This record gives sequence, structure tokens and C-alpha cells, in this order.
Amino acid sequence: MTKINGLEGVTHAQLNEELQMGGKFVVYLYCISVIILTFKRSSNIFFIPAGKNAALKGLPYTLLTLIVGWWGIPWGPIYTVQSLITNLGGGKDVTAEVMASLSQQSPA
Repeated sequence: MTKINGLEGVTHAQLNEELQMGGKFVVYLYCISVIILTFKRSSNIFFIPAGKNAALKGLPYTLLTLIVGWWGIPWGPIYTVQSLITNLGGGKDVTAEVMASLSQQSPA
């Protein structure tokens, strides 16, 4: 099972309440370029409670991309822009996928 950052000590009831109030699960993108190779990856899953700034939580991935992502040609600039847009917009929302996975793992 994948570790989800931000769920430490949260019960199922608390999680459901947070999700109803607007909480979400997100991943952040980052890009690393090494001369002619460029890699675009996603972070682990983060739980963002309602009212919290999701873009701020993704700041380390945004900074990593800004520093080492842009200089691989031709994909570095392309992946860097894609990652920055996603991260500054609060990350990629994967709530539906996580909830589907959690419901499959729950005992009937």
C-alpha cells in the first residue's frame, strides 16, 4: 500500500468529514533534466485538509523543477512548464482514485 502523507492519526470518520468539507488527495509533478535526458515524475500522495493551501505543500517539488528541470532540450522546458502549472494550481487531484482504492481494500 502506498503511504499517504498527511493521514497520520486520522480515523475513517475524520477522513470522510474532511473530504465532505473539501479535503482532497493530490500529487505534485517534478522534472529533472540531465543534459539530454529529462524525467517527469510525480510525488507521493498528499492529503490536503479543507482550507489548507495545496500549492504551498507542493513548493519543494516546484523549486526542484525550477532548479533542475528546465535545461534538458527539448523536453525540459515543456515538462517544467507542465509541472509548474500543475503544482501552482494545487497539484493533480487524485481523490477519486484514492477513494476507489481505499474502498477496495476495506473489508466488506
